[in-house]
Amino acid sequence: MPRFDRSAAAAHAEALAAAWDAEGGAGGAILLLGRDGPTHAACGGLADLAHGIRITSDTAFRWASITKQVLAALVLRAGPGLEERLGGHLPGLSPAVGSVTIGHALGMTSGLPDAMEAAWQTHVPPSAAMPRAMLFDFVARLPALNYPQGTEVSYTNTGYRLLQHLMEARLGPIGEAWREGWFRPLGMAATHFPEDWTDPVPGLAQGYWRDGEGHWHVGRYGPHFSASGGLAGPAGDLAAWLAALLAGSGPLAGVLEALSAPRRLVDGRETAYGLGLGRSPLGPHLLFGHGGALPGFRNHVLLSRELDAGVVVLTNREETDSLGLALSVMAAGLGVEQAPAIAPGTLRPGLYAAADGGPFWIEVEDGAVTFLGAREALHAEEDGWAVSRSPYMWIRLRQDGPAIAGEVNHAAYRFLPVGDAACDPAWAGDWRNDEFGAAFTIGPGGRTLTMGAGPLRAGMPLTPLGAGRALFRRADGPWAQRPCLLVRGDRARLVTNRCRVLEFRRA
Repeated sequence: MPRFDRSAAAAHAEALAAAWDAEGGAGGAILLLGRDGPTHAACGGLADLAHGIRITSDTAFRWASITKQVLAALVLRAGPGLEERLGGHLPGLSPAVGSVTIGHALGMTSGLPDAMEAAWQTHVPPSAAMPRAMLFDFVARLPALNYPQGTEVSYTNTGYRLLQHLMEARLGPIGEAWREGWFRPLGMAATHFPEDWTDPVPGLAQGYWRDGEGHWHVGRYGPHFSASGGLAGPAGDLAAWLAALLAGSGPLAGVLEALSAPRRLVDGRETAYGLGLGRSPLGPHLLFGHGGALPGFRNHVLLSRELDAGVVVLTNREETDSLGLALSVMAAGLGVEQAPAIAPGTLRPGLYAAADGGPFWIEVEDGAVTFLGAREALHAEEDGWAVSRSPYMWIRLRQDGPAIAGEVNHAAYRFLPVGDAACDPAWAGDWRNDEFGAAFTIGPGGRTLTMGAGPLRAGMPLTPLGAGRALFRRADGPWAQRPCLLVRGDRARLVTNRCRVLEFRRA
């Protein structure tokens, strides 16, 4: 078995925590663990800036999408088979949504549009209150999938939201099923499952983000949390869950193997995402884990049964590269170097659009690529390839003359630099989606897109990409969205990484 130096990993974790302390702002908790439980805790920064409350090992954080592995484990233990379709258990779903299998819904290969991104395309921002029943009705009526299920990987919360409804019809409230099945036996007494951002959670840190001038702000989130990302608690409770996964005994016997088992696309290619757990390489080692993000919270966990080691990174600061921090702690314990960032010029900076005229685009800047609005840091691989480390944003690109070619989420693309494209005056007018009561107006010359009503009505400049395509940008707190407007005659679509299906017609 390779040697994992827990002292070196702990020293690195302490240095990260000390940097948060020295800054005097928000921070986080980093716990190292093995199959017997936590082995070291490093905490730094403030849980509450207004009251000067320090982060300790008892501070609770919102775990966000780390929750997904807990739901996936319950589905495997007490749910229907992975090949069964959502529509066979949840009446009222549209044909497209109902056709998705449970395995694809858990494995991020479903093609299901993400509920929050789809709502934002109708100009309902992520900070707006959206109760559970409202969201179910919304996603149940989604007209299509982003792509045929099983052909790509694309992160979406919608499948997990729907699976909560399915499991509760079988088991009752999912929070109680978790408590009785796992949390109580594992001693996770401080783990909570709030339904809403405003629900009280004992000892919960505030989540913070910083604006362009460096001022801190408290994050806000409106949608019902759901079992896709609602759990909250201290790092020690999360470490207890992960240690039980590593040990593979008691109520979690065999669960790590089931969650991390390779999944395949319909053409046989293996993905880096399992069922609520992804795989991240670190030198010759393969680590299992998952991240989580809510406004002001950035988290990641990584595990290795081979090393009998894992790390929990929970932070209450939006700009944290939580996967990068978790990998750096594990790398310190292994004494290995992480994959280097891409060298300047590996990919030429700039804005690129799909060569086939589709609504796909990338922007390359500062060692990272943004695909349909989702940004990922890139790392160097042999033969000039630039790759991501994320199991749910898998990217492999290379410069090919003036173009950039490769794969994003296992779909092949060729992107060309955006030249002197211009907005089309023919776009001007009113556009509507009657199914969801959404609309936008494109102004004279096709240069601006205006959405919303009352104080939320906003006009946004359009950046043309050519071939009937243009980008615009909007933000809600720390989160930004850059939809691609695709116009084809009297029809238009708004396309983002997680939602590509809402169509508008000229009014």
